[in-house]
This record gives sequence, structure tokens and C-alpha cells, in this order.
Amino acid sequence: MSKELTSRAADYSQWYNDLVIKGELADYSAVRGCMVIKPYGYALWENMRDQLDKMFKATGHVNAYFPLFVPKSLFEAEEKNAEGFAKECAVVTHYRLKNDPNNKGKLMVDPEAKLEEELVIRPTSEAIIWNTYKGWIQSYRDLPLLINQWANVVRWEMRTRLFLRTAEFLWQEGHTAHATKEEAIEETKKMLDVYAEFVENFMAVPVIKGVKSANERFAGAEDTYCIEALMQDGKALQAGTSHFLGQNFAKAFDVQFLNKENKQEYVWATSWGVSTRLIGALIMAHSDDQGLIMPPKIAPLQVVIVPIYKGEESKPIIDGKVAEIVNALKQLGISVKYDSNDHARPGWKFAEYELKGVPVRVALGLRDIDNNVVELARRDTKEKSVVSIDGIANYIQNLLEEIQQNIFNRALAFRNENIREANSWESFIELLDTKAGFVSAHWDGTAETEEKIKELTKATIRCIPLDNKQEAGQCILTGNPSVQRVLFARAY
Repeated sequence: MSKELTSRAADYSQWYNDLVIKGELADYSAVRGCMVIKPYGYALWENMRDQLDKMFKATGHVNAYFPLFVPKSLFEAEEKNAEGFAKECAVVTHYRLKNDPNNKGKLMVDPEAKLEEELVIRPTSEAIIWNTYKGWIQSYRDLPLLINQWANVVRWEMRTRLFLRTAEFLWQEGHTAHATKEEAIEETKKMLDVYAEFVENFMAVPVIKGVKSANERFAGAEDTYCIEALMQDGKALQAGTSHFLGQNFAKAFDVQFLNKENKQEYVWATSWGVSTRLIGALIMAHSDDQGLIMPPKIAPLQVVIVPIYKGEESKPIIDGKVAEIVNALKQLGISVKYDSNDHARPGWKFAEYELKGVPVRVALGLRDIDNNVVELARRDTKEKSVVSIDGIANYIQNLLEEIQQNIFNRALAFRNENIREANSWESFIELLDTKAGFVSAHWDGTAETEEKIKELTKATIRCIPLDNKQEAGQCILTGNPSVQRVLFARAY
């Protein structure tokens, strides 16, 4: 397969697909709308998952696992949630196949093996989890219940894009129960902060924290908080959501507890989640026309060492010196690979690791050993430098931190340059069509106006920023009074 990439300027969508496939993150599968996550892509997901898992546990959460199948009656219990996901559901109706008498060698669904109750393959797990919580929660002593699960979900999408939108994807979903409304809201905001910290400090993607409008709210939630990121093509991407569910699910599943006053009360709930969609965000926020750019903190591989030699007699000397460097790097917790494979030339390897976004590349030959130096290349800026072997591990450790910060700073500068104010409908349209990015504009607060803007422009309200200043203005579409600006964008 050719490793040449389509440029972002020529076709951003194709550039993205090229990177996912040629960067060996994922592949298409035999199941329409689903993807195969390849080892390199899964290693990236594992690093993201493991870091998030530490952060969840540091805030008192524990992991559990709930069934993939949700009885249809349970799924229907919370009406708004059921209605919100109904069009995306995959449903199991039978439990057995048999030989087709009219087509030898083929199988058919056994009509006698129809399930008594149809099973929904989880698009989200609120229903099965809250039905379970009913048996776990009796008293205020059982609260708060802080549970997360790492799982796969199915949302039957036909127009799919690897990582960004697939029929099946991996994610985590937290589901918590609380004694008071205040505790549940505090939990909702706390988990939003956890997501923002992870995406900014580990993925190096700046985000805007905000609350969704009623139209964009999670089905069954009282409020949906979100983090919104901006991709290089000027489109927004929702990077994570945290939902205050009120008592909606507790009432739907009759989850009550005996409070300290010895009275029965419905619990208060939250749910929150991020998915493998974050990998799509990572690609589109940082990468360039030469390939992926991986932030060191979550890169599957932080350092690669490539030997430069001609005759076999020099290789053992290089191997010995590399072993010392590898050992020193590993002692600092840095992931490193020594690519001594002799099936490819150094130039091919350089291009391959550039494509895969490895943050630091080290080249080492006999002459370098004689001079007690190595050549370092950093992926983010493509700068090369010659560095002493003495103290090389500490030098690389500091360089990785510098690369991490530089990647974030670059994305932050891009994001900030692409937030623009619109004060008229004409200006709003022009900014969306020529500049893209986030457009900060007044909106009259009605669902009807929001829906009309979406219909006319394909732009949605990405969020109402949490730190939004209040200012009097006029809605860009209706001219009606407005008390604040909101962020619009076209989005993935």
C-alpha cells in the first residue's frame, strides 16, 4: 500500500481517512458501519483508557460491568431516553439459527426461537443500570453510588467514519446515584472537569467547557455539560459529556432510599462518558500532511531508535550502545523501541515513524558513537539536533515535556484565532462559510430559533460557555432580545 497521504488542503476528509488507515490505527471490517481497531490504534486507546481510569478512581469511582442486552420493556421505561435513541437501536428478536430447507448449506432464523421479549443491544446503559440500582439502594447509607463501566455500545449508523461515527464503538460510561440534587450537580461538574483535564493535559487539545441547549441535551437529562474542541478544518467536535439526570431515571425505575429523616425519597442521578471518538479528535487537532502527531503523554510509542550502519561488523557495537540508552529511558518510564530490523532502510523507517507520529526519533551510527553523540528528530516541529549521549535519557524526558506543551500551545493558538463574533445574520453566514471555527453570537433562547438556524446553515449551538459573560444583545436571526452570546459551529 502506498504511504502517500492526501493533503489537508486537497481533501480534508480523505486526508483523515488516509491517516487512520496508513497510520495503522484502524481498518474497515466485514460488518458494515463497524471498524477494526488495529494494535497501534488500540495501544493509543489503552493509554487513554488507563489514564482516565486512574483519574476516575482518584475521585472515588469504581468499575463494574453490566449486560450488553437491555430488555425492551426496561429500555422503554424512561420515555425521553427511549425516544432519543429509538432510531439507532439494534434489536435481537431470535436466539437460534437452523438449516434452511430451501437452500442447502445455508442458515436461516428459526421462527420457533423467537424471544419472549425483544432485547435492545445497548446504545447507552442507563436502563439496565438503573433497574439494577433499584436492588442496591435502600438507604442513605448506600449513597453515593459511584460506578463506571468500560464497554462497547451500538448505535446503528449507516453514514460512518472511522473513530468519529461507527455503529459499534468503545467507551466508558459513569452512572452515579446521590442523596441530594446538589451532590448530583457537583458530581456532574466534577466529571466534566476530569474530562477537560485529560483532554487538555494528556491529549493536548484545548476545550471549552459549557452547557448544552435544550435541543442538544442528552435524552432524559435535566442538563448536559460538555467540552467542545475545534479541529483544523474549523469544525467543532464534542469531546465529552456529563449529564445531570435529575430524578428522571430514579422515578422511571422506582429507585428510592430511606433518608436520614426516615422518609422515602427518589435518588438523584448523573451519567457521563467519552469514547474512541477522542482518537478522531486527536488526529484532526494535531496531525499534518506527513502523518500523525502524537502527544507524548499518550503516544503508543514515545521514542524510536534507528541504527545507521553499512557492514554487519559494526552492528554489535551499535546494539551495545543502544541497549544502554534503552535501559536508561525505560528506567524513566519512557516507552522506546529499537528498530534493528534489517528489512528496511533507515530512510524508509524515518518516514514510517513520522507517519505514525512517534514524538522523538533517535538515529545512531558508528561515527556518532565515536563522537559520543546521537541525532534527535522531534516530530512536532521536524527539527533535528545533535546531542551528547551523556545524560541522553534526561534530555529526552525534558524534550518530551517540551513537545507536549508545544503541541497544546499550537492547538490553543489555532482555537483562539478561530473564535469570532457575529453581530448580524449576514456576518454569521459569512463567518461560517469563509472562516469556519466557532462563531460567538446572540440567540434569543428559543428552541424554534435554534432549529431554524440549524436548518438554514447546518450550524448548531455547540455550548453556552460556563464562564459566559452576560450582555444585552439581539438574536442574529430574529432580532429578539438576548442576554448572552453562545458558540455556534458546524460539527462532526
